[in-house]
Amino acid sequence: MEKRHLGRTGLRVSRLGLGTMTWGRDTDEHDAAEQLKTFVDAGGTLLDTADVYADGGAEYLISRLTDSLIPRSELVIATKAGSVPDSDRRFDTSRGSLLSALDASLRRLGTDYVDLWQVHAFDPATPDEETLYALDLAVASGRARYVGVSNYSGWQLAKAAAWQRAHPGRVPLAGTQMEYSLLQRGIEREVVPAALDAGVGLIASSPLGRGVLTGKYRHAVPPESRGASPYLSGFVQPYLGDRSRRIVDALATAADGLASSPLAVALSWVRDRPGVASALIGARTAGQLRSALSVETLTLPDEIRGALDDVSAPVHRYPDQGWTEL
Repeated sequence: MEKRHLGRTGLRVSRLGLGTMTWGRDTDEHDAAEQLKTFVDAGGTLLDTADVYADGGAEYLISRLTDSLIPRSELVIATKAGSVPDSDRRFDTSRGSLLSALDASLRRLGTDYVDLWQVHAFDPATPDEETLYALDLAVASGRARYVGVSNYSGWQLAKAAAWQRAHPGRVPLAGTQMEYSLLQRGIEREVVPAALDAGVGLIASSPLGRGVLTGKYRHAVPPESRGASPYLSGFVQPYLGDRSRRIVDALATAADGLASSPLAVALSWVRDRPGVASALIGARTAGQLRSALSVETLTLPDEIRGALDDVSAPVHRYPDQGWTEL
């Protein structure tokens, strides 16, 4: 599998990454082991997780697999911190909270460092400089090799990236993780231009539109799908409307013309967008993962890419980047 640099750093990641949001909850150790082995055998390296996935269960499961199945050195492990189980405050990116969360992640992962440590989301209650200083401390102490952010808006990303580059000795942001798919192109308004300008690599999460772009929801909600899961049905529901249906229909037409699958075409589209270093795959089974990994051999013709661009184009209204409507 092709490797790409994450932003303007020396960190190279596989251009498809393996997401673990369901590990330790809907995905048990046996299925996770099959997925990880399939992923690494295909040349994948980037393994993405977070301290809140399955309340830490995903990280713990990764530690069991790196002990028994895949050497730690063969993986680029990325985790996140900042989400908190507090009804009054969804995110806490204070220095103390972040560094405590990192230490807990390292214990669960069974490693003394993570390759990429990311702030899970912007916290308006904590000064930016305090949050970013925690990232510097993580690298200086050897607990993280590279750092990044996740779910930051364009101005938040631009401010954080500029702050880190403006002060000598601070650690530049390597990446930003954002949801990106044919069904969700909102980051093209400001986040993508900010990331390209600052040299920050983009890790695309949910590149299959939370599973909707596979086409499996075109006629009904399959009983074993995430859309039927008590945990994730609300995650899928926003992408089951009329606009999504039109995009999925166009995607299916393109896939038929290429003798491919909607999954492969949708994933290829995201993987090769400007600024994208890696697109994360979250599979339910190893078989599903193998189907997704087959996209490595697919590059979309310009005509197909242009047609998909048109049918899924977001509206850019003033003052969005490149606005065309008031």
